[in-house]
Amino acid sequence: MQPFHLAFPVTSLAKARAFYGDLLGCPEGRSSEHWIDFNFYGHQIVAHLSPSEAGHHNTSAVDGDNVPVRHFGLVMEMDQWEAMADRLKKAEIQFVIEPHIRFKGQVGEQATMFFLDPCGNAVEFKAFANPESLFAK
Repeated sequence: MQPFHLAFPVTSLAKARAFYGDLLGCPEGRSSEHWIDFNFYGHQIVAHLSPSEAGHHNTSAVDGDNVPVRHFGLVMEMDQWEAMADRLKKAEIQFVIEPHIRFKGQVGEQATMFFLDPCGNAVEFKAFANPESLFAK
């Protein structure tokens, strides 16, 4: 599988570096005074300094939750997801949507959690007990 590339706005490169690099454990790649590349679990994300564009503004109802419309994230293995949920709780991250199981007993049942980076960008980590359910209808 080929890695994806995502560029996103941040209000502060220092905050992005601390959050994505230190807390989430994403190694830093190339950078300048205007942007930073991160290895987001094998994918390339680039934090661009653009304070007026950062943050999320709208939500959409999904299985009883108000999901931030603009978000990005990662589909993890279940044990990796559980470890990340514990890490974020210990770091006292405020969740937009607390870690829980969505679509219980339905096609696409998944563990999910949403939180904001310090620049207001929404991030989702999810996991499936059955990875083949990712695109199931």
